Amino acid sequence: MAFDRDGPKLSTVLIVAALSALAGYNHVRAKRALAGPAHGRVMEIDGLCLHFIEAGTGMPLILLHGNGSMAQDFKSSGIFDQLAKTHHVLAFDRPGFGRSSRSRGRRWSAGEQADLIHAAAGRLGIEKYLVLGHSWGAWIGLELARRHSPSIAGIVLVSGYYYPPPRLDLALASLPALPVVGTAFRHTLLPLLVRFAWPWAMQKIFHPAAVAADFAAVAKDIASRPSQLRAVCSESASMLAAALLTKASYGHIAVPTGILAGSEDQLFDAEGEARRLHAEVDGSLLEVVPGAGHMVHQTAPQAVVAMVHTIAGRHSLGPPAAT
Repeated sequence: MAFDRDGPKLSTVLIVAALSALAGYNHVRAKRALAGPAHGRVMEIDGLCLHFIEAGTGMPLILLHGNGSMAQDFKSSGIFDQLAKTHHVLAFDRPGFGRSSRSRGRRWSAGEQADLIHAAAGRLGIEKYLVLGHSWGAWIGLELARRHSPSIAGIVLVSGYYYPPPRLDLALASLPALPVVGTAFRHTLLPLLVRFAWPWAMQKIFHPAAVAADFAAVAKDIASRPSQLRAVCSESASMLAAALLTKASYGHIAVPTGILAGSEDQLFDAEGEARRLHAEVDGSLLEVVPGAGHMVHQTAPQAVVAMVHTIAGRHSLGPPAAT
């Protein structure tokens, strides 16, 4: 009888011990993911440490990665080095991703991140700059054009999700951002699940192109860190909130705008989103890359580089003369 009474208690103790051990393992693995030599610079701004890498000279160009990724994404694609031949390129780890921290108690919406990036550019003495954003980073690029247009020389938007409808998968992806239970899940089981599902996730975002092995290998442990997963889930919640509470409108965007999407994107109808945005933003340029999935900058980097050069050229021409 005593054994029967103590059985549930013992089971609870064993479960707690197993989860604690798993959390410890994930913590060690997360530290090891960033244990190598750090490249780039770190700026303390707005309550966080913002990491970025830079190279080149010329018109400043800010690169903003998508949800779950990091600045290194642009290095592995070759875009960073290619564009550094003609531009002063700065690729940021957005709040909570890569080597950047993410302060708690703040949502860090696309608008807040746009203000942060603009403030960081000002801190570096940059008054006018181009922006290249991929996926969630494209949303921030639009917010930069909306909120800080006098400083924006042009924007290039790749695989963006500009008109998100309410979706069940967004709601589910937001749950681990909740306090207490969500926190425990992020530190124990979620990193394990992310690493287990990593090959499938890579195939989905790269399909129909081959997975970029360098990116997949480097990103796996960084993307499965509990701290980065908090940022991922928070940004899913921000997208869900935008879908539920606001109606996206971009007709007032007045900076040179280039839009790219893969014709075979499996995450959402990226081509449909791109065409809709192109119709709304006067004078924008659109390129749908055939045979490309969500990672257009990885599988068709020259198309992205060419669009950056085109948008930069449109800025250099200036507005048409008054007649």
